[in-house]
Amino acid sequence: MAATCRYVQMKIRFFISILFFLFFACQLSANTTNVCAQCKVQSIKKAIELSSEGDTIVVSSGNYSEGNIIVNKTLFIKGEGFPVIDGKGKDEIFSIESNGTIIEGFVLQNSGYSSMDDKAGIKVYSSENVVIRNNKLLNTFFGIYLLGSNNCLLEGNVLKGNMKSELTSGNGIHLWKCDSITILRNDISNHRDGIYFEFVTHSVISENNSHDNLRYGLHFMFSHNDEYFKNIFHQNGAGVAVMYTKGVNMHHNIFSDNWGSSSYGILLKDISDSRIENNIFRENTVAIYMEGTSRILTKQNEFSSNGWALKMLANCNDNITEENNFTGNTFDVSTNGSLSLNIFQHNYWDKYEGYDLNRDNTGDVPYHPVSLYSMVVEQIPYAMMFYRSFMSTLLDRMEKLVPSMTPETLVDNEPRMKKIEP
Repeated sequence: MAATCRYVQMKIRFFISILFFLFFACQLSANTTNVCAQCKVQSIKKAIELSSEGDTIVVSSGNYSEGNIIVNKTLFIKGEGFPVIDGKGKDEIFSIESNGTIIEGFVLQNSGYSSMDDKAGIKVYSSENVVIRNNKLLNTFFGIYLLGSNNCLLEGNVLKGNMKSELTSGNGIHLWKCDSITILRNDISNHRDGIYFEFVTHSVISENNSHDNLRYGLHFMFSHNDEYFKNIFHQNGAGVAVMYTKGVNMHHNIFSDNWGSSSYGILLKDISDSRIENNIFRENTVAIYMEGTSRILTKQNEFSSNGWALKMLANCNDNITEENNFTGNTFDVSTNGSLSLNIFQHNYWDKYEGYDLNRDNTGDVPYHPVSLYSMVVEQIPYAMMFYRSFMSTLLDRMEKLVPSMTPETLVDNEPRMKKIEP
């Protein structure tokens, strides 16, 4: 509820800023400049030069190649019929250096590449209240790049890169040292990371489709008090990585088909005081990987048909895993230590073989979700070749009869007998 309220407050604050911009524009008696092959003004750069603060530039369909277009005034630059602006593989296309600017309705393609300079389709430099919406960014190094900017909206854009390797590919949406950014309903593919946050706070990522990216669908670094929900992370190198961060709310997302030797639905490293709720984790190598995490609530998620539903290393503590459904996973929980300082309670486990004599939908026998075979695989990965063999079955049956090697404290004392409804 608190996260949703913060999201509403951000939207209200953002729209107040837009209303202020519109009021300011009207006060200046804003003018409109048309750009087309038959118009008096045939260049976007020339239109910017002729415009005043708060003016509108309408660009008709066609092909434009003007090098780096610098927007240093508060302008509404709108494309009609999706005009194509081509960077020719040399230039950054739009460089925004003004507050309140809107870029809408363009095809931006073939930005330049540089190992020294992060060139982008659209790059925003230390600006506020910028809106970038309903554009198509194709074959750009970085798609949309925000640098030291606040209170901006990125909405309804399609970003499709041309990924080759991590060194030669940039990120679809890249934010560095920003605050109060809303990223809404974008489709991002074929980049290094779909969305990348570094030193980004109080921001919201919602209803995006981040898929087929080389590394992560979404990547957090040192970014606190953010929220992402109702996104789809599908067929990426890994779904989401959240590192060195606190206060992140992750809910109502879908993480699916992230397969590979180092692929995860969510990778959590040195993260604290966060929530993972009401998500679907389906057909990932590892649904959630936790290393050095503390005070993470994992609640009411669906874990189905994953290799490992949850890998929680021994250096994790004070995490709560409750009211989740674990169905059809090769391993439900795995760890690399003999002591667990975390709580598992009220989860549904399809491998649970206990009974419920009083019919209160709670098992009368505690459930230990870590199998001896999973502990062996954790230490000797090649042991996976014996999966579903007589040897693996024998190991687990022996452990149930004489518990000794699996963590005794990693136990669900009140497992659910039926699946938990979302």
